[in-house]
Amino acid sequence: MWALLLDVSGGLCYNLTGDIMIAVSLIDIDKKNQHSHAHRLLRECLKPFGIDYTEDSPVTKGKFGKPSLTEHPEIHYNISHADGISACIVSGKECGIDCERIRPLRPAVMRRAFSENERQLVENAPDELKDTLFFRLWTLKEAYIKAVGTGLSFPLEKAEFILTEDGFTTAIDGYKFRQYIIRGEFVVSVCVKIS
Repeated sequence: MWALLLDVSGGLCYNLTGDIMIAVSLIDIDKKNQHSHAHRLLRECLKPFGIDYTEDSPVTKGKFGKPSLTEHPEIHYNISHADGISACIVSGKECGIDCERIRPLRPAVMRRAFSENERQLVENAPDELKDTLFFRLWTLKEAYIKAVGTGLSFPLEKAEFILTEDGFTTAIDGYKFRQYIIRGEFVVSVCVKIS
């Protein structure tokens, strides 16, 4: 079972499945403080795991730069932040999260990172849906590459998602995905390894 609780004033953690915590915060803060705010969410999400995370907690970087807690290799986490939103996920399994404010899509990014089917979906959509569809697909891709820890070195067009009336489907094996559209202006996508 997946659920998402949201606190528009600063962040709230919620135990999703016993070993997954997600925090999402809708708060307008200046860009230079967004990263620190996302780390405050991480600190809160780590508390139920018995971890007292501080700015001095040792962090190890993976081959492509994905951070992990040096003293707690059994715990995985990921943070994301954008204009007006910050998000964090903590799990006992590899995980990734991406959040974005819906804004005008970026055609160059779509040409470079989307499969032909995804590009056609966005290009053929009614104008009022194009930006939302773009960011729904983009955040799913970002959450996935953040979960696997490859970052943008992964060929994003290979992580293909098909949007349906009920949500989306993908041929990516071994991972669960969830997506939340908040207030019609933000998209949060989550990816967690299932095996």
